[in-house]
Amino acid sequence: MADEYRLGVLSGDGIGPEIVPATVQVLDAAVAAAGGAPIEWVPLPVGAEAIETHGSALPPITLETLERLDGWLLGPHDSASYPEEHRVQLNPSGFLRKHYDLFANIRPAEAFEGTPALVPGLDLVVVRENTEGFYADRSTYRGTGEYMPTADVAIAMGIFTRPAIERIARQAFELAMRRRKHLTIVHKANVLRLTTGFFRDICREIAADYPEVRVDDFHIDAMTVHLVRHGADFDVLVTENMFGDILSDLAGELAGSLGIAPSINASHQRAMAQAAHGSAPDIAGRNLANPTAMIASGAMLLDWLGSRRAAVLVDEGLRAAVASGVRTADLGGTAGTAEFTDAVVASINELT
Repeated sequence: MADEYRLGVLSGDGIGPEIVPATVQVLDAAVAAAGGAPIEWVPLPVGAEAIETHGSALPPITLETLERLDGWLLGPHDSASYPEEHRVQLNPSGFLRKHYDLFANIRPAEAFEGTPALVPGLDLVVVRENTEGFYADRSTYRGTGEYMPTADVAIAMGIFTRPAIERIARQAFELAMRRRKHLTIVHKANVLRLTTGFFRDICREIAADYPEVRVDDFHIDAMTVHLVRHGADFDVLVTENMFGDILSDLAGELAGSLGIAPSINASHQRAMAQAAHGSAPDIAGRNLANPTAMIASGAMLLDWLGSRRAAVLVDEGLRAAVASGVRTADLGGTAGTAEFTDAVVASINELT
């Protein structure tokens, strides 16, 4: 990959304008410490502010510019608070995932040592198929994938296709090969035989190409119980869109807080870093937000781009800051967003 990167900065709504700049600050420090060329950051309008300035939550200038960038940071959005004419459209995150065919949503969940994790030792990754499944807004070429044939009937479609399942399965197996070589397929084939059963069976077919990986599978309802009772036994989970969304939120909370739950949305050509949590408007602008998830998502983007050393420094800096006792409120501490960010930067500098 190139040594110099042009990355978009889409701060979003709520706590986004706090945690996205914090991520830029940390990534700059890590890249410098790793000896890389400075990142060229390209701020772009998105969300409520973009509606006011450009008449759209995701204006054409943003989409046109993203085409020419190596990747981007996307802050959380609060689409529920948008004016009605914008609220009925795909939200910025959903549109970008669909528009750029970001088919792989990779969501790690790992407990931080010394923090109040509900499942100590949790270290797994949810690999979520991101373009179809039971997420209606990504299952059709046009429209939201939901419709009402009468005023009393609402229908959503769940689409499962072999090409989409095969490519997400390969992503999951490749990841398992780099980790502990254990992959779990999550489905509901006992009742959704033709859809999630199809998903399970194709993943099993792909498994033949990865004989070193131990493969098992569980129904989605049983999987939630297994995560709570012995989540540390799992490594890589692969599943469809809706199940992956639910499981990754659960896993993030079991690891200690959704505030530490990162993710990346990627195709083979481009990637978008996005924290798994929402915009938290109730604490926006109060220097209370935990930027860990967004920072760790940025590290995943660096890793995807090929800046492995910088990505490792971000992860080590985060863990060193938390281990030193500098923690935000959701992790049992008193540090604000800015103080925690400064501690991560200081830890990165100390590491080098």
